[in-house]
Amino acid sequence: MLRISNNVTLADWEIHIEQVRAQGPGGQNVNKVASAVHLRFAIHRSTLPPFYKERLLALSDQRITQDGVIIIKAQKHRTLERNKEDALARLQALIQSAAAVHKKRRPTRPSRSARRKRTDNKTRRGQTKALRGKVTP
Repeated sequence: MLRISNNVTLADWEIHIEQVRAQGPGGQNVNKVASAVHLRFAIHRSTLPPFYKERLLALSDQRITQDGVIIIKAQKHRTLERNKEDALARLQALIQSAAAVHKKRRPTRPSRSARRKRTDNKTRRGQTKALRGKVTP
């Protein structure tokens, strides 16, 4: 069971974990042992509240397919157990980040003193650059 928040959890049957061989270099062990993990989570078939489902499907994340399936590949660690933990933690972080409500930005204008400081700095910089010209005797 994966806990997303205080009142939202995911059952084990909702998350499909498959063992695969890891890619990349690693010597003899990497060719024999299937220690990498493919985690699949179908958003539509899950027991997540509708708010979570809508927010996840609205994300433009390459780990979410067009069918609404989250696919996470974990192969950082050497053991299968640590890769499973890593994949589950990444799924939990993805769902929590989708549920986070960001504060709406209110457009602001710089103050009069800030505008004055900016223009003063620009003129001072321009004078410095003007002094770099060629010196004529």
